[in-house]
Amino acid sequence: MDSMLLLHLMSELFPHKVRAIYIDHQLQSSSRAWGVFVQNFAQQSHIPFTIQPVIVDTGNLENQAREARYAAFESHLKSNEVLVLAHHQQDQTETVLLRLLSGSGVKGLGAMKEIEQKKNICCWRPMLSVSRQQIEHWVEHLKIPYIQDLTNFDTTYDRAWCRETVWPVLQKRFPKMQEAISRTSILMQDADEILHEVLQQDLNQCGDLNHLDLSRLQQLSLARQRQLLSFWMKGKAIYRPAFEMVERVQQEVICAKADAKAALHWNHHYYVRYQNILYRVEKNKYLQKDLVSNVVSTIELQMDASLQLASGVFQIQPMQMGLSPQLFEQPLQLLPRQGGEKIHLYGRVGHWPLKKAIQEAQILPWLRHTIQILALDNVMLGVFTPKGFWLAQSSYCEAGGWQPNLISDVNYLRVEQNS
Repeated sequence: MDSMLLLHLMSELFPHKVRAIYIDHQLQSSSRAWGVFVQNFAQQSHIPFTIQPVIVDTGNLENQAREARYAAFESHLKSNEVLVLAHHQQDQTETVLLRLLSGSGVKGLGAMKEIEQKKNICCWRPMLSVSRQQIEHWVEHLKIPYIQDLTNFDTTYDRAWCRETVWPVLQKRFPKMQEAISRTSILMQDADEILHEVLQQDLNQCGDLNHLDLSRLQQLSLARQRQLLSFWMKGKAIYRPAFEMVERVQQEVICAKADAKAALHWNHHYYVRYQNILYRVEKNKYLQKDLVSNVVSTIELQMDASLQLASGVFQIQPMQMGLSPQLFEQPLQLLPRQGGEKIHLYGRVGHWPLKKAIQEAQILPWLRHTIQILALDNVMLGVFTPKGFWLAQSSYCEAGGWQPNLISDVNYLRVEQNS
């Protein structure tokens, strides 16, 4: 009923600028016939029309159907188009109630917005403040045909249960409940916008999308710490983590003993503490630390050549002090770290354990597997690290030589070039 009314209103208000998409979830035998019904109405109103079948994945049926529906909308929408949806005031109130029962925070209780960016879709809900009774009156007055979906009354679905079982009880006690809860959603949207501004300021002060400085984080109130952690863990995902997961990061990672190698996995990322910094590391990058390669490889280099290694992308460049150009004529070895190696860093006195040099440079533990040694005939020429190339003192060092210069880090992001 609400969708058919919306289709009629849009065709009247925006003739020649509206088109309709019917999403066939293929969950009911009559769904195809419903699409034909809407198609006939659209043709009579001279509205371009599309029927789009979708496959709904297994799992929570309501959630999976919604995901399939919006994916289909996104595939059809053009960059200058707006998706107009028929959600009304009772839909909004039901959403708030269901989210309240699931333990949602401020953002969840804000429910649906009249104008909202959903992934790559701009959504407009012009009937969000319109009651179900008003819709029924308009449909009857305008004599708009519609089909009643009987699953709307099937209380095995949460929304139908809320509408058929909970709603009458609450409305009998609180006749103005719908308007009151709808108003609450608007207040929650305001609160969420204010909270987002505060959290963005806190994030700018404490770190970025990939790390948080715990000394700065702990200067905030406990409430702001918890909210910032939740906001930060969400990253670019759609939903924030569950309250229990935020508590686990606080207790199992942040509050773990200083020498503990604590890490917690959530939503394709590991949350790891190192040197009083909390890091957010992609799962595949974190687990690669356990896949250390013992393979020795051979490379040949030349001036200006680029070299993509596990630790980053390096470019061979002339330097005031570097390696002899004669090495360009010879096959060089790339060796993995075995442990126990020592390096005589150019410009420093004596040999250092390579492990100590790595620790002093504060190379993150889960990136240390990317370190490789450049050698020739058992002579260490230098070390490739995520923080650049370390030149070793050897008979191959000379003025006006060359060095590999790190131009992109281990994530292949552009870095400042060394002078």
